[in-house]
This record gives sequence, structure tokens and C-alpha cells, in this order.
Amino acid sequence: MSKMSTRRKLAIATWGAPREGNIYGKMTLDATAVLEHLDRLSKETGVKVTMTHFIGKMVGEALANSPGLNGFLRFGVYHQHQTVDVSFVVNIGEGADLAKVKVEQLDRKSIVELARELKQRTTKVRSGKDEVFESGKHILRSLPTWALRPTIGVIGWLSGSAGLELRSAGLERFPFGACVVSNVGMFGLDEGYMPPTPFAHVPLYVLIGAIREQPSVVDGALTVRKLITISATVDHRFIDGYQAGVLAETARACFGDPTRFGP
Repeated sequence: MSKMSTRRKLAIATWGAPREGNIYGKMTLDATAVLEHLDRLSKETGVKVTMTHFIGKMVGEALANSPGLNGFLRFGVYHQHQTVDVSFVVNIGEGADLAKVKVEQLDRKSIVELARELKQRTTKVRSGKDEVFESGKHILRSLPTWALRPTIGVIGWLSGSAGLELRSAGLERFPFGACVVSNVGMFGLDEGYMPPTPFAHVPLYVLIGAIREQPSVVDGALTVRKLITISATVDHRFIDGYQAGVLAETARACFGDPTRFGP
């Protein structure tokens, strides 16, 4: 039997047959102006600012404007988070393993501050110096998959619903925040949908696709633009179709005026 990565063990222990109601949606947006803005910011500040950081800021603004989505359920009752926290899925093993990095109070940070913090935190995780991640990884490696499902279910509820924290045991208070962002474009995928993770207790998952040059109509003329597809999975218990439309309008506004996310 081949050795399984901790990520594969976690996936097997986490998901069964789908039972919950979710909303799936995607948008294809013109990223040309955004890329120009990010390139300019990177040169001016000396900090590499990417599309992942831009989408992260966009999600932060959307959550700040949608209090009904920035929250969690406890015993069937909705509770709003006090801060806007977003998690990013990062590659820590050349595709062999992934980890999440949570950025707290994202809506209050500039896009450059986000880029700096995400880089620092990712480096810490990759070097094995993140206490919570290392503790959680030890649990994953120690238990067989049949024992992982109830274990991560209890840990997920204690941290993501009850809001308890015990860092030495890999227990972080609301470890994923209200949204998980992942960039699958780096793997060459144009689009995709992230399956909701039961133990994360997160209402919103956002996937960033690859940027492609495609024909587009601008002011009535056919031209080539750089387009990107953003996909989202939303827990139907938190919002309905109308509120999802509000999120879409926030995305269009951000791509229409990328300079709103300055240094």
C-alpha cells in the first residue's frame, strides 16, 4: 500500500456523500487593468502583489459589506464574526501538500500589507515553525482514516463553531475565518469549484482560475483582453440568490476600479 499524504488522508476522512445545499456560481472578468495596477504596485513598493492578493482584498470588502455571510452557526443559530478573517490555501510541498494561512482583519489591511503578511506566514509554515499547523499535522499522521473523521469533526466544532482555542493541540479559534481562497490557476486550471469542508465551518469558498488572453468586445470593438474566471461555493444557509448577486456586484466594482486597493 502506497503512503498517503496528510492531505489525502484528511480528504478521505472528511467527505462522504453530499447532503447539504450549496450555491455554485462563477464570473469571468476582464483582468487587464487589474494586472497593470498590480504590476505598478509591485514596482513602486518592492513587494510582489498578485491576483491572489487582489481577490483576497475583494473578498474582504464583500464580507465587510455582507454581515449575513461573515459569521458561523452554533446549535443552529447564526452568530456574526467580530472581524473579517480570510484563509488562503498555499502550496507547501511542490504540489504534494497544502496548508491554509489565515489573515485576520483583512478588510483593515492594504493589499501590500496583505502580500507581506501572506508571504511571511507561508514561509513560516513551509519551514515547520508554525505551531498550530505542526500540531495538527502530527494528529493527521498519527491516526488512521477511520478514526480521523470523528476526531476532526469534534475538533472542527470546538474551534470553528464553539470558538475554543488550544494551540498546542492544533486547536485555533475560528481557524478558517469566513472564507477560504484558493488559486487553481497556478496549476493551469481555468476554473473549478471547491467542495465545502465540513470541519471548517466556513460559508464561502472562492477559487481563482488561470488568466487567459481571449477575444472580448470593448466599446463595440472586438479586441484581445486578459480574462479570469472566479468561482464560488456558498453555503445556502447563509445567503440566497439575491445576496449572492450583491457579492457579484462587489467583484465587478473592484475589477472596474482596481486602484481602490492601493498601497
